[in-house]
Amino acid sequence: MDKLYSAAKKAVQNSLKIKKGEKFLLVTDKQKMKIAEALAYWAKKAKAETTTYLMTETLRPIDAATSLFGLMIKKADVTVYMLDARVEEKPFRGFMVENGGRYGRICMMPGITEDMMKRLVNIDFHKMDMLTRKMIRTIKDCTDVHVTNALGTDITFSVKGRKWENDNGDISKKGNHGNLPAGECYTCPVESTFTGKVVFSLIDDKIGRGEMIFEKGKLVSSKGKGITEILKGMGKDPTGRIIGEFGIGTNRGAKICKNMLEAEKAFGTVHFAIGDSYGIGKNKSKFHFDALVEKVTLTAGRKVLIKNGKFLLK
Repeated sequence: MDKLYSAAKKAVQNSLKIKKGEKFLLVTDKQKMKIAEALAYWAKKAKAETTTYLMTETLRPIDAATSLFGLMIKKADVTVYMLDARVEEKPFRGFMVENGGRYGRICMMPGITEDMMKRLVNIDFHKMDMLTRKMIRTIKDCTDVHVTNALGTDITFSVKGRKWENDNGDISKKGNHGNLPAGECYTCPVESTFTGKVVFSLIDDKIGRGEMIFEKGKLVSSKGKGITEILKGMGKDPTGRIIGEFGIGTNRGAKICKNMLEAEKAFGTVHFAIGDSYGIGKNKSKFHFDALVEKVTLTAGRKVLIKNGKFLLK
């Protein structure tokens, strides 16, 4: 068995835990066809009712689901999304997350590559889960979280009372929403406490450096080509300018790269998102854009958890 099929087996059997008779919807494009074939192979072995949906280039960018697609996702027990990541398709991805989790469970893999499957899905999920749980226990309900880095990031906020999600690869129950590759914990900061500057090296996918300044959870100023393009695409919608997520990468194998799906999982990084808070915070939006912050120092209360990109939590 080659590494791609071995990774697909782990995804189907250990992460999604697809069972006999379940309805499995696999949404793919040409670029991801080899990965789709490997996942479909193991879903068939599990005796799931498997349907593949090929998004052709002639229909892209897609920003809304067709009525027929809407019916399919409502009927699916398990949905996997793995289209090539494109900024214009964020509303469609938002639809997938909301409806895939409402009617079944969903695994989001935007921009996944064969290399990422082989390196980051063929891992010891238990070890990663233990580290992620320890991070959550340490930072949960902290009223004084401080993130800085040498590029100028300096932001403080509270996470008191906010639910934390452990993206540990377990997407086995109805209502679950997660990524593969996995490896982060995330929540939404208490909006009214979120004030300061975030200097990021990547926002969404392939869009480079910039900065955002927040006051009480609202984006009040920004600069950088990527964030300028994103805000232009939002128009006057105010929901896209509210803090929606704070995440910490916990996958030892993940690298800082131009693919946010992998980069946000990397050790020594955190990420902040503007837009939808996935029901954890107060903000609901059709937008959700992640911004990667590298080589951070993360302090929770008096405890330094990451220093200059080095994990101090063992």
